[in-house]
Amino acid sequence: MIVDVRKKILIVGLGLLGGSYARALKRFGFHISAITKEQSSIDYALKEKLIDEGTTELDERIIGEADIVVFALYPHIFIDWIEKNQHLLKSGALITDVTGVKCSIVYKVQQMLRDDVEFIAAHPMAGREVSGVENSTDQMFVGANYIVTPTDKNTPEAINTCLELGKLLGFMNVSTLSPEEHDEMIGFLSQLTHCIAITLMTCNDKENMEKYTGDSFRDLTRIARINDLMWSELFIKNKAALLHQMNLFIDKFNELKSMLENEDTDSMRQMMRHSTERRALFDKK
Repeated sequence: MIVDVRKKILIVGLGLLGGSYARALKRFGFHISAITKEQSSIDYALKEKLIDEGTTELDERIIGEADIVVFALYPHIFIDWIEKNQHLLKSGALITDVTGVKCSIVYKVQQMLRDDVEFIAAHPMAGREVSGVENSTDQMFVGANYIVTPTDKNTPEAINTCLELGKLLGFMNVSTLSPEEHDEMIGFLSQLTHCIAITLMTCNDKENMEKYTGDSFRDLTRIARINDLMWSELFIKNKAALLHQMNLFIDKFNELKSMLENEDTDSMRQMMRHSTERRALFDKK
């Protein structure tokens, strides 16, 4: 194990993801502390033995003792925390995150961060349609993907530590991308899919349709139950990449629409066969 279990890990933001990190890492014997805004979350985590200690305050001792700090916060809150409170971090501390966008976060945080503290960004590609530490699970990451997004400011040691964390958490596939590659990829694989689900769920408001739907509509709109505060921020912070992916989708959708208008069955079937072949690549092995 690259990451020494004697290291103390602090989680800032003890919600669904932060709580799942705590559950998964606690199994290895790490000392886990937490800072979050709700006392009820701390109480729950202590009762369930997810953490060793926690607080809703900026506890200088807890922050100053942490070797690794995981920030599970909204992007703007994460940046604000670093700007105001980075002086509380110990020299040599390694910080990472769970943020769903990178270019607008990584470079800004690395630029403002002290030279004796290192930020190595990561994105756990996992989640649920519920929130809160009480819904966390140490199985959330099993079979999922984990992306580390290093820059030229990162040391090989920090990158390896972050990759090791992904493996300890249970992710099936642990990989690296540049922040730019990450945002392009996430614009398509995550953000565009949420845009489609939102649009599909709101383009037809006819009443009582839930009484007649089949599984295909439920499956396609599962992610339409959405945290509007978080996702609107993520969309805006990845605006250029997301707009590009939306335009690609609109163009392809219009192609299919044109095939239908012209009753071009051969082209529709060819597109469907291509879709079937591509979809097989995304099945979990």
